[in-house]
Amino acid sequence: MIFWIIAGWVGYLILPWYGVEDGFFSFEWLIDGYPFDDDYAPAAFLIGQGEKLWLAPLLLPLLAPLLVLRLKKSDPNYARILILAGAAGFAWLMAQGFGIGIRGFTADWLVALFGELDDRQYGMGYGGLLVASAFLFLFTQGIAARGAINGDVFVVSAIGGVIVIVTTFVFFPIAKMLFAAFVTEDGSYSAMVFASKFFDDRLWGIGCLYGARCGAAWNSLFLAITVGVLTTVLGLVFALVVTRSGFRHKRALRALTVLPIITPPFVIGLALILLFGLSGTVTQFVSDLFGLQPTRWLYGMPGVLIAQTLAFTPIAFLVLIGVVEGVSPSMEEAAQTLRANRWQTFRTVSLPLMRPGLANAFLLGFIESMADFGNPLVLGGNFDVLSTEIFFAIVGAQYDQGRAAVLAMVLLFFTLSAFYAQRMWLGKKSYTTVSGKGDAGVHPLMPKGLAIPVFLAAGIWGLFTVVVYGMILYGSVVELWGVNNTLTFKHYVTAFSVRIEDSGIRWSGAAWDSFWTTIYIAAAAAPLTAIVGLVTAYLLTRQTFAGKNAFEFGTMLSFAIPGTVIGVSYILAFNVPPIEITGTGIILIVSFIFRNMPVGVRAGIASMSQLDKSLDESSLTLGANSWQTFRKIILPLLRPAILAALVYSFVRAMTAISAVIFLVSAEYDMATSYIIGRVENNDYGLAIAYSTTLIFVMLGAVGLLQLLVGRTKIGRRTQFGSGEKP
Repeated sequence: MIFWIIAGWVGYLILPWYGVEDGFFSFEWLIDGYPFDDDYAPAAFLIGQGEKLWLAPLLLPLLAPLLVLRLKKSDPNYARILILAGAAGFAWLMAQGFGIGIRGFTADWLVALFGELDDRQYGMGYGGLLVASAFLFLFTQGIAARGAINGDVFVVSAIGGVIVIVTTFVFFPIAKMLFAAFVTEDGSYSAMVFASKFFDDRLWGIGCLYGARCGAAWNSLFLAITVGVLTTVLGLVFALVVTRSGFRHKRALRALTVLPIITPPFVIGLALILLFGLSGTVTQFVSDLFGLQPTRWLYGMPGVLIAQTLAFTPIAFLVLIGVVEGVSPSMEEAAQTLRANRWQTFRTVSLPLMRPGLANAFLLGFIESMADFGNPLVLGGNFDVLSTEIFFAIVGAQYDQGRAAVLAMVLLFFTLSAFYAQRMWLGKKSYTTVSGKGDAGVHPLMPKGLAIPVFLAAGIWGLFTVVVYGMILYGSVVELWGVNNTLTFKHYVTAFSVRIEDSGIRWSGAAWDSFWTTIYIAAAAAPLTAIVGLVTAYLLTRQTFAGKNAFEFGTMLSFAIPGTVIGVSYILAFNVPPIEITGTGIILIVSFIFRNMPVGVRAGIASMSQLDKSLDESSLTLGANSWQTFRKIILPLLRPAILAALVYSFVRAMTAISAVIFLVSAEYDMATSYIIGRVENNDYGLAIAYSTTLIFVMLGAVGLLQLLVGRTKIGRRTQFGSGEKP
């Protein structure tokens, strides 16, 4: 409490209240007129100069918490003062933030009440952010002091913090976007406008049943279900090979399964075209061998299905590997002790305990397929899906934000339906396998009847992945992809050349600026994404509180909306005060955190479902608080989930395109926007060379994260013959 009281006063008296022009991470203001320059002045200095007087009422809620310093926590006034001060301060911050914009008052009734305002509001800076945080956590301290969730300050503060940031960076921008579904041409709202767009035949048509084309909604739904099933099955296949077999090249297999997720999606599409397109290598070979006429079979549902399955299987693998490893070997050994064979043990013990992971893997595959627009854009042909329709509604000649919002609402409905179907399938059964008791052994090998099809599927898919990436590597070292196949390294030289000059190293390649910016943004976003995701998963699995279902819904919402909509909604929401971050690196970091957070949440939930609550209770009984229990007991057992969250958030920040294309600026240009610019200019060689470089960089980053995080070891022994040292 004392910390947050001090933080509030520091934000109000010392730090610049509004955002500095050079960016959040620039500190030149310290030697550039601070604190007397209006651009860098703290709130107290602004008020002292007779400016921004709407900040003066914040003094009262800042002073009120000082009264509780002499009170005991058991005093009813202790909680009452903190709650009132925190709520009043935070509410006033929000009121002045949204009530005063860049042209004065934002509502006519405010103008009528107070008259015209000559001054303007700027975006929140260090001071405003710190004071808002202080009010929020003083409020949660008061709530905890009243006995909420057994008076646990960490849990109450975590719930309050996650609710505020999810509301700010998920609900608020999407709400701004979805309101456009009801907006007429004159700026008013009408339900008829929404109905006309919602019941459009291009959305719900069933023409494919009689030889025509189906609507984008049905195409998206069927594609997402198929991709969800295939990616879950293949993810389980690879997880079983790694954890339940004597396969000696597990590290190579892990790297191979991660490859598609660290590749810009349109690059996989281009590689498939090179292989199976009308003039593709495989197509021409088959045509010459059997005398068949080449067709455009790849463009449409088949091509998109192959590309998405290739791209999203690693997501299922990253979720399932932790769950499969987390099944306690003692459970399986107990079944074998009772005379069950390997197949019976796997079918009746292991597989049912993997249900949380299977359900979460399917849900993520379903959502990814729904939200993906890169692969359908390259390979879709006449196969319309919701994500591409939204994209063209926003950036196409029609520029119909209303139609894009309606399509996004349909997509959200499908996603939420899958979410609740998953919850119904899991039910209220317990999947706990890891308790405080010592473990007895190792995981048994797969039964032979299962091992044969698993190895066959893994081998075919692994070989196919190698061929696809071989074509990508080949395309980066030829003069002109598909036309002039002369080998050359000129694309790498153009992108990443370096010169040694008298002044030092000069990064003279055309791609260096976007490359370093991408590394910086991704490295900043990855740990924050993992932290927010795993804390949220802890709250959802270990705590019970009012509004828990709405809380979980909010954490999944950003993942269900296509990146194009996220990008446009962020521009609409954060281009004006009180949060004015458009064109900065912060908006990219924030978009990545809340776009990728659901993976950390789902991976954490899947892994925590297997941890017995007696572990938490034992820690609390021995005198530890919830924060110490979470940090010292839960987190060490969640290494697979931590790794999944870190890897996925880092590589997605490196390869994302749909939201990024709207949010990049001249100062903060990302690798994928640079690559797609090269593609638009038909400079495929440079685009593929850059993508290939990113693949190797991210492989190194994934390996480094694996070493830093480590792995969860439950058994005491190592399976003999597994290829690992005993």
